[in-house]
Amino acid sequence: MRLVLLGGPGAGKGTQATALAQHWHIVHISTGDLFRYHRDHGTELGVLANQYMTQGQLVPDELTEKMVEDRIGQSDVAVQGGFVLDGFPRTVPQGQALSAILASQHQHLDAVLYIFVPEEILEERLVGRRVCPKCQANYHVTFHSPRVADTCDTCGAALIQREDDRPLTVQTRLRVYQEQTSPLIAFYEKVGLLRTVDGNQPPERVTRALVAAAGKVADD
Repeated sequence: MRLVLLGGPGAGKGTQATALAQHWHIVHISTGDLFRYHRDHGTELGVLANQYMTQGQLVPDELTEKMVEDRIGQSDVAVQGGFVLDGFPRTVPQGQALSAILASQHQHLDAVLYIFVPEEILEERLVGRRVCPKCQANYHVTFHSPRVADTCDTCGAALIQREDDRPLTVQTRLRVYQEQTSPLIAFYEKVGLLRTVDGNQPPERVTRALVAAAGKVADD
């Protein structure tokens, strides 16, 4: 099974990618993890990418695509029979590049799963998130609040709001998603790979819906 997950920031792609990878025993490929791996291991790609990241600039498409191509070509992907991509592609040109990468390796996508969550719900999810700076436990002021306000249940540290979860930053993230990433929905719908799942429900129900949607693609 070779899958791409789409959805706005806060839609739960990371959580669902992990669940799907476990369900099908395939490899979870996160572009965030790829960037960190290459940076921390000082690879040629990591050194180049870090020059952009440290200046607050976007990593050029060609570098991201090379990291993804390298990861998809590794032996564990072949042994485990597939992958679920989380965070790539983010634009239509990246989607076209992914098609070319897979074709060069005699592979193809089986499904593109779109986790749909209304924008106002995404904003509520993101702005309400809190994280423990010590143990990295995650909370939400509405959906998963700590037993003691603003205090981590696990280690007792004071919870913080990440910079990218502040209201103005969240609005920017959602605008960038609409401008750059949402066109991928039409791109994949046109080639018959897209399946949409309601992401505004408990995570375990979203997982079941995604598994069913991917199965429907395979049956098609």
